[in-house]
Formats: sequence, structure tokens, C-alpha cells
Amino acid sequence: MTVRYLLLLLSLFTGQAVAADNAPTSYDRINLAVSAGEEVDNDTLSATLFVQHEGNDPAALSARVNRTIRQAVDTAKQQSGVKVQTLDYQTTPVYRDNTLSGWRVRQSIRLESMDTQAISQLLGKLQEWLSIGSIGYTISPQQREQTEKQLIRQAIQRFQARAELVSKEMGHSRYRLVQMNISHNGAAPPPYPMRTMSLRADTAPALEAGSQRLEVQISGTIELQTP
Repeated sequence: MTVRYLLLLLSLFTGQAVAADNAPTSYDRINLAVSAGEEVDNDTLSATLFVQHEGNDPAALSARVNRTIRQAVDTAKQQSGVKVQTLDYQTTPVYRDNTLSGWRVRQSIRLESMDTQAISQLLGKLQEWLSIGSIGYTISPQQREQTEKQLIRQAIQRFQARAELVSKEMGHSRYRLVQMNISHNGAAPPPYPMRTMSLRADTAPALEAGSQRLEVQISGTIELQTP
């Protein structure tokens, strides 16, 4: 083994030792997790409606569907306080006994409003041309954002209180926050699926806005310290 090779090995070991000495020391680290949640009333009603036709001429079917959707959208825009959005457009072949027998063309629209009476009246009008696919309640983005801000404040306060308690019980006067993660859950309930029906008093489904739980979770790591 040459002297040059020995010197190279010595320099490598020396560099590693210096790097180890300069590395920050981590000790007395504790992982904590807290959460804050609240039941929030659903305040927005949404509904999907669709038109669907079958036949042998896809071009004629498409024109018929487009005409109906345009009429529905124009009618929906006349109702104040209701948002309307066109959804998927589908043209699919129809087979019977493994033989192409025709075509099916379908398109949907989505209605959304915080005014239940307004959207109910609109649904009654649109059912002259469209079928209802689903109806469901959810929380508006504004209400969700406001509630999550409050829950984040609560969760942070709980995290701080727990960190101070752990520090005290472990015999330390203070702590340092190393890292923190904030996440939230609370998915809207699935829309209520419906068969093709009209919203007459004797056939309308019983709908209740209800509520859903929004929750914020905070997890983090603290490092106990002494003066």
C-alpha cells in the first residue's frame, strides 16, 4: 500500500469525523398529534339532470340532445341564485345479441344553489325535458373555509398546550418546534341517486340537509430544551 494511498484514506476519515462533529445533535424529540372538529350544517343543494336519446342516426340524436340542453341552460340562467354547469357528453353504441343496433347520446347538467326553494322550482320546470340523476346537499366553499380557519386555530392552541404539558412533565422549561403538518378531512355526502321521476308532492324524495363533520389534524415534532 503506497504512502499516497494511506494519506488519501487518512484525509477521508478525518473529513468524516469533522462532519460528524459539526452535525446538529438531535435529542429529546417527541411526536405529537391533535385534532379539532365541528359538525357543520349543509347549506348548498346540488342536482344533476340529464337528457338521453337512442336511435339509428347519431347526428340527429346529437342535434336533439344539444337542443334540449341549450333550452335547459337558458331556462336555468333565468333563475336567480342558481348556478348551472354542463357536464359530460357521451355517444355510445348500443348492441343487442352482439350486433350494433343503434346509438345512445346523453348529456348532463349540474345545478347548485343555497336557495332550496329556487332550485326546487327550477327542477320542476326542467323535468319537462330532463330526467333527474341525483340530488345531494353539501357545504358551500365559503362556509367550509371559514370553519376550517377556526378549527386550525383551535388545533394549534391544543398542540401548544400539549407541547407545554409534555415539556413540563419531562422536566424541561421550554421546547422548540421542529416541524408541523396540518391536514383536514370532511367529504361531502354522496348525492342521492334517483330514478327518473317528477317532483310532485306524492313522489318527491324526503330530503334533509343534515350536517357533516369537518376536522383538522395537526401532527408535529418538538424538541425539549433547557436554558
